[in-house]
Amino acid sequence: MTGCEWVIEAHGCSPGRLAHLDSLQQLFDMLVREMDLHPVQPAQWHQFPPTPTTEGGITGLLLLSESHLACHTFPEFQSICLNVFCCRPRPEYDFKAALESILDAGNVTVRKLERPYSA
Repeated sequence: MTGCEWVIEAHGCSPGRLAHLDSLQQLFDMLVREMDLHPVQPAQWHQFPPTPTTEGGITGLLLLSESHLACHTFPEFQSICLNVFCCRPRPEYDFKAALESILDAGNVTVRKLERPYSA
């Protein structure tokens, strides 16, 4: 038995959306719904304070019965790092389309890691 972890980086995103909590909540809601994930409690969010040159980024974590969903946004670099870990095999998911539709991502890289539970 193995789990699956996706490590996703997206660049060229809208800086305003990366700093806007509603956009990230929309992304998490979409992933939960379309990947059939099961949150065990509400997501936790932290928005960093803005600087003179950029809006503050956001870190989010959602605990799942399957494991977790996490993100870190960097408006100053127009990027987001997203991580989805599931303890059971999952069908493929189009992270590129989700990030393009919600954050206007221009370039999305997805790495899929199989996570075996025993040697």
